[in-house]
Amino acid sequence: MTPFDALKSQLSAVVPFAAYVGVTLEEIAEGRATATLEQSHNTSNHIATMHAGALFTLAEAASGAAMAGMFLERLAALRPVAASSTIAYSRPAKGTITAKAAVDGDKAALFAALDSEGKVRFPVAITMEDSEGREVARMSVDWHVSALARAA
Repeated sequence: MTPFDALKSQLSAVVPFAAYVGVTLEEIAEGRATATLEQSHNTSNHIATMHAGALFTLAEAASGAAMAGMFLERLAALRPVAASSTIAYSRPAKGTITAKAAVDGDKAALFAALDSEGKVRFPVAITMEDSEGREVARMSVDWHVSALARAA
């Protein structure tokens, strides 16, 4: 089991809401993550497509996994918080939706900012596609990561 595999199982346990909705973390790597969500009765809206809140949850979970993958070696000493987000829905989402997230920033620069300031803020970009590969939504989440020693 790789450290990223261990992180994947830990995140599923420590973020119960995403698991409750049905989000599955498929892959985590350094600064990247992929997650899926199967449409169900509980994730659907009044027009039989994926509910906007379910899509938001999927994207936010993928962004958090990408962020955690970037900071994996220091994660235990950090307090990450989603600070802001924007989402744009481009087409009705049906079936299984895949979210792909990527940290927008260089690891060395992010770590340097964290070391000098005790905190860093950066965006994670997420695209969501249906099983046919059609984009259904895009989201950006700004993460604020601070060192625990300075977080208090």
